[in-house]
Amino acid sequence: MIDEILKDAEVRMGKSVEALENEMSRLRTGRAHPSLLEHVRVDYYGSETPLSQVANINTEDARTLTVTPWEQGMVQAVEKAIINSDLGLNPNTAGTIIRVPVPPMTEERRKDMVKVVRGEAENARISVRNIRRDANSDLKELEKEKEISKDELRKSEEDVQKLTDAAIKNVDDVLAKKEEDLMEV
Repeated sequence: MIDEILKDAEVRMGKSVEALENEMSRLRTGRAHPSLLEHVRVDYYGSETPLSQVANINTEDARTLTVTPWEQGMVQAVEKAIINSDLGLNPNTAGTIIRVPVPPMTEERRKDMVKVVRGEAENARISVRNIRRDANSDLKELEKEKEISKDELRKSEEDVQKLTDAAIKNVDDVLAKKEEDLMEV
């Protein structure tokens, strides 16, 4: 029973860190990366479709992405979707290839992005602490129902705290790496 609670807490904390990493990959650092356009949606014959499902996205160089729609008729729709996205990018179309230059970030914009990144990391830490609270309340419930002793409860709570510390360290590592990427010129 205790092992199940600990395993569940560990899995959920891992998912919180994974979600943070996923969110961080969407934030641009001034370098071109295909994941930058991951959340862009294109009007594909009347339905909103992720860009990656209607076009091939590649990195041409450190500051340029190339988007190649699989259908000739989708070029305009893809270009429009990129322009309308909240990324502030201006694509250039050359036949069937759309080049998307990624402008360098200003110092002010970098500092704003660092604030956003720190907010995301704090949300992940809160999520991890909520999972710790849930696990500890489950353990206390077991102790209240006399399924485990007070010593087992104390030992299990220490184990939950170790999991929490490890997950928060992972969050801090992800944050430090992203801040370094953002402040790199």
